[in-house]
Amino acid sequence: MSRTAQWTLVFGALVLAGIVALLPVLGGEDGDAAAPGTADTADTAALADARRAARLPDCPSVSGSAVVPQLRDVEATCLADGARIDVGTALAGRTTLINLWATWCGPCREELPVLDAYAYAYADSDGAADVLAVQVDSDERAGLELLAELGVRLPGVHDGEGRGPIRSALRAPPTLPASYLVTSDGQIRLIENPRVFSRVEQVRKAVGAYGGSP
Repeated sequence: MSRTAQWTLVFGALVLAGIVALLPVLGGEDGDAAAPGTADTADTAALADARRAARLPDCPSVSGSAVVPQLRDVEATCLADGARIDVGTALAGRTTLINLWATWCGPCREELPVLDAYAYAYADSDGAADVLAVQVDSDERAGLELLAELGVRLPGVHDGEGRGPIRSALRAPPTLPASYLVTSDGQIRLIENPRVFSRVEQVRKAVGAYGGSP
């Protein structure tokens, strides 16, 4: 091999070594490339922290083989623990007020504490409805943080950040909030009077008028 060829090989090796040395710098501002999965791990931890801070009760559990027909095969994520639940079977055989809300909805922020007060004032009372808060079209962690800020501790599920399966199954209107009464025999009715609750007594009357006991 000629002396020129030898020097060419040496020069090429030095250039290659320089490129390898620069890769970490090019891959990150401080020369440290982020470890794979670091962001996902941080997001998961933050979501777990938000769940602990919100201290929400467990979601309704499946009590049998019955199903609410309009919610058949509809699943959502329980806000309390991140578990997936079958909404149609979890709500079968009970009277439940479903409330659709989002973090960006101003009236929802006013209404959620009213529903929370109703749920705790009439818990286990004859003719009262359970309440299930359904977060739609907004980030799950932000929703948990809002519930903690408001002091609302309703059972709740996350329906996704777009038009999720619950909202689609109910054929919900585009405006929020929206509340539905699911009767013990599986009927679902949109509560239109009033569309937004401002007092606990309004909730009680609506439950009676739309299918619950007066």
